[in-house]
Amino acid sequence: MTLFSGLSAFPITPTTNTGEVMASDLQTLVRNIEEGGADSLGLLGSTGTYMFLSRDQRRRAVALAVEATTAMPVMVGVGSMRTDEAQALARDAQAEGAAGVLLAPVNYTPLTEEEVFQHFIAVASASDLPLCIYSNPGTTNFTFRPDFVGRLAAIPSVAAIKLPLPASGDLVGDLAAFRQAAPGLSIGYSGDWACKDALLAGADCWYSVVGGLFPRQAAALAAAAAINSDRGEADRLDATFADLWTLLRSYGGLRVMYGAANLLGYTEARPPLPLLGLDDDAMARLASALPR
Repeated sequence: MTLFSGLSAFPITPTTNTGEVMASDLQTLVRNIEEGGADSLGLLGSTGTYMFLSRDQRRRAVALAVEATTAMPVMVGVGSMRTDEAQALARDAQAEGAAGVLLAPVNYTPLTEEEVFQHFIAVASASDLPLCIYSNPGTTNFTFRPDFVGRLAAIPSVAAIKLPLPASGDLVGDLAAFRQAAPGLSIGYSGDWACKDALLAGADCWYSVVGGLFPRQAAALAAAAAINSDRGEADRLDATFADLWTLLRSYGGLRVMYGAANLLGYTEARPPLPLLGLDDDAMARLASALPR
């Protein structure tokens, strides 16, 4: 299995009300992802509520996930407000057996490009792990321009970028701009409802929320689009997710995936407060939208 290509599945991180990782529940999710055929695990992403966990619990989650896998590489989110904390998290991830790290420029005060550049240099130097740039402007208020990504790609350990869907809707043009600016960088997308089109356009990776609970269906869709370039089969498989895509766009992946995990019996964990789960009406819609 290859890091930064194919299907990278992002699970929730089940925790107690006081923020302790629920070991058995997390490992069950991880094993399901590997058995379902995902190429890698994206641990402690946004759906994994990384910013709600203490350093100790984040390290514990990494140890549990690595222990639960056999061959699937684990990429770990190490974003933090402070550079020294992100460095410590990267060292923790390496010590616990992670295969790579995912870094978002988390901030309270919006960062400049030079501040982000220096942050990435510092965190990249803290471990020997390959690093994936995490572009999530809706959360970080920072937009990675293609030219700036080209500058970051010169850092030796920067190997990939996880991009949001382009606001223009032009996936082909967006992908071409980043390819030109950063040749050799693995380029993948999140935003599950359009990742079929991103893979058909030539993206390297699908960073998938639904893959965290439905890895078999997501892996089949990724294979149809990325490996076989079979648009007809990809469209057919994508259509089985149509109702779920609607809910993801309405409520966000985190809330929907917690609700789905509850419905499927994987965990009783709820999103960490102040986040609230889906209301009864949304849960009823979700129950009928789950892929079979």
